[in-house]
Amino acid sequence: MNASVRNPVIRWFHQLGSPPYFDRFAARWAPWCFLVATAVIGVGLWQALWVVPADYQQGDSARILYVHVPAAWMSLFVFGLMVVYAAIAMVWRIKLCEILAMACAPVGAVFTVITLVTGSIWGKPMWGTWWDWDPRLTTELILLFLYLGVIGLYHAGDDRRAAARAAGLLAIVGVALLPIIRYSVQWWDSLHQGQTIRVFGASSMDPSMISPLWWMVIGTKLWFAGSLLARARADNLRREAGKDWVRTLAGDAA
Repeated sequence: MNASVRNPVIRWFHQLGSPPYFDRFAARWAPWCFLVATAVIGVGLWQALWVVPADYQQGDSARILYVHVPAAWMSLFVFGLMVVYAAIAMVWRIKLCEILAMACAPVGAVFTVITLVTGSIWGKPMWGTWWDWDPRLTTELILLFLYLGVIGLYHAGDDRRAAARAAGLLAIVGVALLPIIRYSVQWWDSLHQGQTIRVFGASSMDPSMISPLWWMVIGTKLWFAGSLLARARADNLRREAGKDWVRTLAGDAA
């Protein structure tokens, strides 16, 4: 037997690529991701609203950062992950990676919308306007258009695999936007505040404000995992419609 097949981790990844196996995996773990995410986000929101003191400059309006910052991070993270899946799908023609890449797009688009909306709400008391063509806001808006472009391309044709490849190519080309968003505050004059929160190294935020932020960051990651599995499972079932295992599954559900 091939050594890679004997390796339990590699064997598990091979099995995960099987549509029936992935369906069982997603059906089992997606609800748990949503359940744990709800609890973690609940803790984060409770701390953000009732435990953390108001900001000494921005007052209670600064509490929106506990939604805005995790959503902004997720908008970039999801796009990057989508590009990884799309690249793997294009090189090795792995159907599950096509499905996962396309499942990322709607979830990432929602996180981007949340980022833009909360940024506008936060900007009103800070900047005196709901919208300013600030480099960070503008590039984040372009990111939303890229997400919508990927979604539109994927649903434009009847051939799902060809559509996924076209949409994946757009995502791969669009990945160049991510470092521009990341460093836009440093490269151009911007109303947007600079980096105050660091994963590695000391943050300039008061330590009491860090805990709820990380609860929210973990919670949004778990919510994304649940959403990704649920959406990928639905797309997997649509692609496999007519197969015996899908008919059996439908019969058991009925």
